[in-house]
Amino acid sequence: MERIKEGLSNEEVMRYKQKYGLNELFKKENTTILKKILDVFKEPMLLLLLCTTIIYFMLGEFQEGIVMLIFVLFVCSITFFQQWKADRTMNALKNLVSPEIHVLRDAKKIKIKSSELVPNDIIYISQGERIPADCEVVEASNFYVDEAILTGESEPAYKQCKKKCDGIDDYWKEYMLYAGTLAISGTCTAIVKKIGASTEYGKIGKSIYEAREEDTPLQKKVGGLVKILAAIGAVLCIAVIFISYMSTQNFINSILSGITLAMAIIPEEFPVVLAVFLSMGAFRLAKKNVIMRKISAVETLGSTTVLCVDKTGTITENKMKVSKVFYDKKSHNDTNSLSKEFSMVSLLACQKDSTDPLEKAIIEVAKKNMSVYELENLEICKKFDFNSNTKIMANVYIMDDRYYISAKGSPESIIKLCKCNKETLEEIKLKVDFFATKGLRVIALADGTSEKLFGKLDEYSLSFKGIYGLQDSPREGVQEAIKSCNTAGIRVVMITGDYYKTAVAIGENIGLKFSNISVTGEEIDRMTDVELMRVVKECNIFSRVIPEHKMRIVNALRYNGEIVAMTGDGVNDAPALKKADIGIAMGGRGTEVAKEAADMILLDDNFTTIVDSVRDGRRIFDNIRKAMIYIFIIHIPIITLALFSPIFELPQILLPMHIMLLELIIDPTCSIIFEIEPAESYIMNQPPRSTKEPLLTQEMVKKVLMQGTTMFLAAFLPFHYLVDNGVTVEFARSFSLTTLIVGNIILVLVNSSNTKSIIEVLMDNRNKSRILINIMTVLVLISIIYMPVLQSLFKTSSLGLKTFTEALGLGVISTGWWEIVKLFNRIRKL
Repeated sequence: MERIKEGLSNEEVMRYKQKYGLNELFKKENTTILKKILDVFKEPMLLLLLCTTIIYFMLGEFQEGIVMLIFVLFVCSITFFQQWKADRTMNALKNLVSPEIHVLRDAKKIKIKSSELVPNDIIYISQGERIPADCEVVEASNFYVDEAILTGESEPAYKQCKKKCDGIDDYWKEYMLYAGTLAISGTCTAIVKKIGASTEYGKIGKSIYEAREEDTPLQKKVGGLVKILAAIGAVLCIAVIFISYMSTQNFINSILSGITLAMAIIPEEFPVVLAVFLSMGAFRLAKKNVIMRKISAVETLGSTTVLCVDKTGTITENKMKVSKVFYDKKSHNDTNSLSKEFSMVSLLACQKDSTDPLEKAIIEVAKKNMSVYELENLEICKKFDFNSNTKIMANVYIMDDRYYISAKGSPESIIKLCKCNKETLEEIKLKVDFFATKGLRVIALADGTSEKLFGKLDEYSLSFKGIYGLQDSPREGVQEAIKSCNTAGIRVVMITGDYYKTAVAIGENIGLKFSNISVTGEEIDRMTDVELMRVVKECNIFSRVIPEHKMRIVNALRYNGEIVAMTGDGVNDAPALKKADIGIAMGGRGTEVAKEAADMILLDDNFTTIVDSVRDGRRIFDNIRKAMIYIFIIHIPIITLALFSPIFELPQILLPMHIMLLELIIDPTCSIIFEIEPAESYIMNQPPRSTKEPLLTQEMVKKVLMQGTTMFLAAFLPFHYLVDNGVTVEFARSFSLTTLIVGNIILVLVNSSNTKSIIEVLMDNRNKSRILINIMTVLVLISIIYMPVLQSLFKTSSLGLKTFTEALGLGVISTGWWEIVKLFNRIRKL
């Protein structure tokens, strides 16, 4: 008994941890550093580099071989660091959503990760939480658990302490809670008996936390593209080796030519771009109160067409304030002068020490009009908990040797339990409609007495007492966020349990489209799936909805081809969250079950945060596309220079180490510079991206071919001309390299924004990495051309000031000409 009051001490916890370990169903294998390094060398680019290094050593070119070896080690380090950073980022995100549990330790109730539990811990479990270990019930109040995951039984299992059980010794015991099962209702205090793999769930060997994340459509497209290009690279590599050998009769140099082309073709940056953009996107969203449980949802955000959101707490502040009251056939705006009888009914219909905003508002008003001390001695003998089906809650007390019942709930549900004449009913309905049209949430009250204690609420005879009109103002910024969604072609569908006229009034206030059309849960029940599919095309407000209706709404929208993001917080919301393209759980008021079913957790339960996340999702995808376009463009001159040299019987313009140098420039450019780029001004002024849209549209392909071709011509034609006129290969190569690298710098600036001019991009100092990388690129270019040590390694020679200026100007023109196209597009849109 002492342990139940005090809980475990820190010393006991440490001892149990040493003995039993962490509460994890499976111990994940720690990947060794050696295995990670070997995984890095699976990349085709690194294998080609190793082959090139070996060939240089075979030719006796030890300087070149050592430089290539340094390149290999450097690239390995970068790849290893990026993988480590991505792993660390994802682990940090997973830690943010680790299931937590309230536990008693050193006589204090604290919240810890469930993985930190040890045997003999005292834990507290509430509705909607997942049982973290095998436990024995100590105390329970109306506690039911869904054990279907273990037993296959769909009916919830009632749980109580061992001394109250009937002695039947079944395998699945009434006094035991089992890891992995779900608390459906009530509360419970329990003592941990088994943890981790020792639990019944651990014995089965399946864990809900080990679901493998599938590749997104974008990742699959990119993966397929890389494989196709690798195959093309292999074929062309063999072809170039054959052509070069037939021309030079030098087999080793021919192999170098083939490897150079293969290195140029393989776009190993693509997987890096996706990994970095998605993981960093998820990490940036985490700083904005959004936790992505599935990294693939970052991409899906950008194509969302419908946002299905709760009203209370998401669109509104969930800060209730009593605005109007109706009782004794009169409306009262002054809440400081309510009758003592009505105040008593109000207080007794609420939970004592309630944390619910609605009940707190009612209690606050009622307390102004009567003393709470007068009700303290009343004994509650039965509770009827609120549920989404009945929309009523009630408390039964013993008063004057009789049972007194006080109930509150939706007006239509309360009226059904009361005996009212037709005139009174009409008056109540008119008042409810009036309150609702003002955007107020309407709550009705009733009371009654009985000689007997009944098991069902409808067995009592109740009298209607009155209604409260409570105001829950829209959150700050919601109207602007709704407007932004309308502009972006995203429908916002409000789903609420409120009265339909209240929902419509709120909808009109925040600027929802079709706000004069509302469909209720009862109407959904009468509809077929086909009828509902037609209705959801026009209706943006659903009222008096229960979680089961949410699933049907999501299904109907998805059957209509919509990409649906859905919010939810309760246990019963989990199926709808799972069914939606993006399930969004409320981090503040959401249950662990809802969070587990969701792809995304909203820590501040704020609608504007969802809209900001959609904007960021679009920015991420837009920047991925920019990076992909850049990679395609820059590879065109690299590939064609490597291919055309042997075809035109010219010396190799680019050697393997030149391509390696270019890759070292390209990698940070595409994975760092473009990732940081801010959102374009048009990002929320265009309709959502279709999931069927190709990775590169026709316009983008034209852009790639045009920019890539001009870069190639600017580097190849001067080289051809200079060599034909007797200039040394090293000099001609220096000219082409200068043109190519300068063209690359301008290419980045030109393609950083589809709308801003290059001057505006340069003036924007937010992307510090772009400035740093471009400065480093210029320094590297100058070094390999003018430093004698590097000249011998890179087979270059110094350029005169006039020639260097000409190469510089040609490089600027080779990609800078696209600014004219951008200017023309801006003028056309005016």
